[in-house]
Amino acid sequence: MTPTLSFVHRFEAGAAAAAPPLLLLHGTGGDETDLLPLGRMIAPASALVSPRGRVLENGMPRFFRRLREGVFDEEDVRRQAQALADFVAEARAAYGLAAPVAVGFSNGANIAAALMLLHPDVLAGACLIRAMVPLSDPGTADLTGKPVLILSGAQDPIVPTENPVRLAAMLTARGATMQHKVLPGGHGLSQADVTLAKTWLDSLP
Repeated sequence: MTPTLSFVHRFEAGAAAAAPPLLLLHGTGGDETDLLPLGRMIAPASALVSPRGRVLENGMPRFFRRLREGVFDEEDVRRQAQALADFVAEARAAYGLAAPVAVGFSNGANIAAALMLLHPDVLAGACLIRAMVPLSDPGTADLTGKPVLILSGAQDPIVPTENPVRLAAMLTARGATMQHKVLPGGHGLSQADVTLAKTWLDSLP
């Protein structure tokens, strides 16, 4: 039975205790099942925790509100990042997990970036797929040694080219161990994302 926690979620146990657990964070309109296949492809032995965003936009789940495409409600970003940080603590206690590595896509990547910047102790690292800068004033979190992979699309119609570059610089300035790769595709997930994310996860200590 999945315990009742503060987010509707799915949990899949891992096959190896040493494998880092993943926190899977879906994009707009997704749910707690969306990224489970991706999680299993890139981390076959890891425990998977996949919450459903609690904010609805025209009936579609998200992790925080936006004012329009590309413009975020930053007060809500902060509020929802705190709620997600609390959920991670609940899930770790319920399932006996170490600090997870976030794997987020689009809106999920943006809340993962906010979580890194606002609550740096919650995550062991993050793979941010099609991410944007979530906050104009992110504070001065210490991310020393935290591994982060940003995967951007060169033809992404939603994320301006300079935006993930700025996010990478923001995280690097706070001490994160950064990799930023720009793929030839657009906003959608590709096989290249799967391959790069798996290689990156396999390289983590």
